[in-house]
Amino acid sequence: MFQESCFVLRAFLRHAAGSLYHIVIVAMSAGIALLLPAGAGRFLSFWSHVEHDTFSLIAVEMIAAVLLMGCFNSVHRSLRDRALAEAALGAGLVSFFPRRGPQARRRIHALKDEQGTGRSVMVIGSSGAETLMDQVGDLSSVLDKCLEAKILLVNPFNRDARARMQALAHPACTYPAFREEVRQSIALLKRLKAIGKVVKLKLYADAPLVKLVILGDYLWLQHYHADLDSQTMPEYVLQRNRKEHGLYTFYAHYFMQRWESPELPEYDLETDELVFRSRTGQEIRREPVEIGPAPVAAPSAETVRVDAQEAFRLLHAPGPYLPVRGYDLE
Repeated sequence: MFQESCFVLRAFLRHAAGSLYHIVIVAMSAGIALLLPAGAGRFLSFWSHVEHDTFSLIAVEMIAAVLLMGCFNSVHRSLRDRALAEAALGAGLVSFFPRRGPQARRRIHALKDEQGTGRSVMVIGSSGAETLMDQVGDLSSVLDKCLEAKILLVNPFNRDARARMQALAHPACTYPAFREEVRQSIALLKRLKAIGKVVKLKLYADAPLVKLVILGDYLWLQHYHADLDSQTMPEYVLQRNRKEHGLYTFYAHYFMQRWESPELPEYDLETDELVFRSRTGQEIRREPVEIGPAPVAAPSAETVRVDAQEAFRLLHAPGPYLPVRGYDLE
């Protein structure tokens, strides 16, 4: 209800801004027409004084030269910007968000909510944590209003994906945390399917390249960088054009190629199984998966030894506790 009220208010303000713009233009033209005779008389009087004063004449010439240079530079910049704008429109680029500040986040959320209502949603992501399940995320309300959702996420059950996550050796990108994020995304898709939404999920094993969201005639694109957080990367908005030669068509075709690939198993949201199909769509086999939290690896013997020695040192440290004597760590 609040979002609908905000949408109506924004539409009213846009309409009022357009009407106010036309009113201001008419008022300015009328004011110029009324003040033009008096202004012309003042200019002629000023010029009759300037033409007999050498210093004033030189000053006026310098000011006129600076104004002409500024005008020519402005025209040149305007023509260059127009050419760039035409190239961007030809490619389908309609919006660009270089940073994810609070105002940009609100703008992105409003645009995606407006573009995705009653549309088919197609997504390529990593774990879906920041795209699907976050209640203040980009698609938190879009998925509730969409007609159909096709989701591609990284397969957390694949050995290559697990090895890649463990090789990162980053405290914020651990395999258990990643698997938990995927588990929560799957739980959200199960909830959507339970309320009657047409939801399909497929899993891929290679490294994520782009974060891609298709909302009807609009496509949101973000690059996954190996060393940077994806939230710090710029986000582009592409729109489908009539000539079908823009970047929207390219990335939409890329999504469909990935989605229809027989190498990607489909996740059965009802039975928690990976369904493998042939190129003709016939089911080949099913593999049950355990979607629960990832098991925590047992500590090594060296880790246990170090922890035990540290505990023994703390017990013998001076303090309110009685020291423990005669404890053999070996």
